[in-house]
Amino acid sequence: MQIQPQHADYAAIRRAASEAEELGVDIAFNWDHFYPLYGEPDGKHFECWTMLGAWAESTSRVEIGALVTCNSYRNPELLADMARTVDHISDGRLILGIGSGWFEKDYDEYGYEFGTAGGRLDELADALPRIEKRLGALNPAPTRKIPVLIGGGGEKKTLKLVARHADIWHGFGDPEVVERKVKILDQHCADAGRDPSEIERSCGVQGEPGELGPKLRDLGVSLFTVGIGGPDYDFSLLRKWISWRDAENG
Repeated sequence: MQIQPQHADYAAIRRAASEAEELGVDIAFNWDHFYPLYGEPDGKHFECWTMLGAWAESTSRVEIGALVTCNSYRNPELLADMARTVDHISDGRLILGIGSGWFEKDYDEYGYEFGTAGGRLDELADALPRIEKRLGALNPAPTRKIPVLIGGGGEKKTLKLVARHADIWHGFGDPEVVERKVKILDQHCADAGRDPSEIERSCGVQGEPGELGPKLRDLGVSLFTVGIGGPDYDFSLLRKWISWRDAENG
């Protein structure tokens, strides 16, 4: 699930993360923004990575991560060190989700250069090898190879980066859109000499699992993420997806 850290006090966010773990979710994500994405535009909101450090201590089983970290906001070497630190705090439960960034208000209000979509993707392409290099140089090393999740559906640049660097690809859209993206990702993997089965396919979901789940599963999607926002975190749809997952897994 994605616990969207907007329009809520932190105590409610912490309770939501604990409830998610108790319900049996596999991963609890937040997101990397400075302002709400919907509802009151200047409503309550909290920062991503300090929150992940707190979740690393307040949970014990569930994997945690950002869906996704904005590459523009932190030096790549610093981000690698932050990820390694949260990896150790959580005893190896961090997923490093990352993307090129898109929410212009965040950039303008916090003094980052927004630039162009293509320029931000070029910066992500430059950052990923630097992150990998720094993770390999840190002492102590991460507790495991930290899984890298890249979010986005850009067919020419983003999916090419997924083929080269990601352990998980996260996308959005109905099954027809996902089917097209998966085919393009598979081709990028072939071009890069990589086995596409090495990359887990993830998708944000909002519909009923009995109808949507099998269609996405047939396309190779194995990670389904339900997003919920504050102030009242409603777990009703998430519970349906957990029940469907458990039935599918026997």
